[in-house]
Amino acid sequence: MYDQANSEFERIVAALTASESNVSLGKMMSSPGLKFGDKVFAFQAREGMGFRLGRDFNSNAHGNVDFEPLNPFKTKGPLKGWFIVGEKQSDAWENLAKTALAFTRTL
Repeated sequence: MYDQANSEFERIVAALTASESNVSLGKMMSSPGLKFGDKVFAFQAREGMGFRLGRDFNSNAHGNVDFEPLNPFKTKGPLKGWFIVGEKQSDAWENLAKTALAFTRTL
């Protein structure tokens, strides 16, 4: 499943960097990601793909997608406004990457 998820991530990167101005490849916690200007808005996580969707993001508006808060720290809480969507739901990643890009453009 990792190969399929990796291919989907690479396809999303290629599509967004080709079609959106100021979107480029970046890094988030040593993982490949997408950035708008100098701000990362999505990245390839070990367990799926991570998205910067904001503190006010309504996960219920995206159907049956399972969102997990991004919590990379052992002694701290999750990063506010960041969510992980697992590999099994990679069909939702492109739409979420576009949503994360739109949110990041407002910052």
